[in-house]
Amino acid sequence: MSLAHVLSVAILDFFIAFGVVFGGAMLAGIGSVFLFMPPATMMLNTASQLKIWALVAAVGGSIDPMRIIESNITQGHLSPVAVQIFYMVCAFLGAHLGTELIRWLCRGAI
Repeated sequence: MSLAHVLSVAILDFFIAFGVVFGGAMLAGIGSVFLFMPPATMMLNTASQLKIWALVAAVGGSIDPMRIIESNITQGHLSPVAVQIFYMVCAFLGAHLGTELIRWLCRGAI
């Protein structure tokens, strides 16, 4: 696995997680307008609830990365483990940045 491939997957994971949180929160805000609920509150709640699911969606499922980590640790191959953890960290950073952006957008509305 080349460095370019690892970086391209990591960047995609970052933006997928960011898009899940940011897009989901924005759509929840639009939906809350139709339901006569406060959009900023709904957006903040949705962003924080979607954060873990954005991470799961970005890395491709909740079990597969854990299986890769487990099987490679038991065989003594640490390089694939480090790559999977790097992917998870990039996805977490994307989800966290999406949450913080929603928090920044809603800071004066509550």
